[in-house]
Amino acid sequence: MPETDSLVPSEECMMRPSWDDYFVEILDIVKTRSTCLRRQVGAIIVRDNRILATGYNGAPAGIAHCEDTGCLRQEMGIPSGKRQELCRGLHAEQNAIIQAALYGSGIKGSTLYCTNKPCITCAKMIINAGIIRVVYKEDYPDEFSDKFFKESGIKVDIYSQMR
Repeated sequence: MPETDSLVPSEECMMRPSWDDYFVEILDIVKTRSTCLRRQVGAIIVRDNRILATGYNGAPAGIAHCEDTGCLRQEMGIPSGKRQELCRGLHAEQNAIIQAALYGSGIKGSTLYCTNKPCITCAKMIINAGIIRVVYKEDYPDEFSDKFFKESGIKVDIYSQMR
């Protein structure tokens, strides 16, 4: 085996992902914990390139999951983005914010990465939590969150448009 100069970076090393790419890729692992029958969603809260909290959509701790009880929204024919109160689960963004609070991680000034655009309820929580940037991969049918993010000055990036 030929000797290599350890100070010369390998081609593989030079292909490191950007921080946004890195955190968006981690979302695909986080969302696999979801127990929602309709959509798996993951969220990560990051500050200074360090993960502070993660969350995925599902029922509160100690409550039966939709995979055990069935999906009320599906049974009632409720379209995505409507009547969110008729659901057993919390959204991934809500769970990430709650996890940060539960374990004492201050998230003011952080970035929230999520698989889908946050709904209006999550947008309001994100604003009040002091999160300053949101990066999401896929759209979600809730036009009100866009208005709130714009009014609050939170920077919102759609991951597919960043590439």
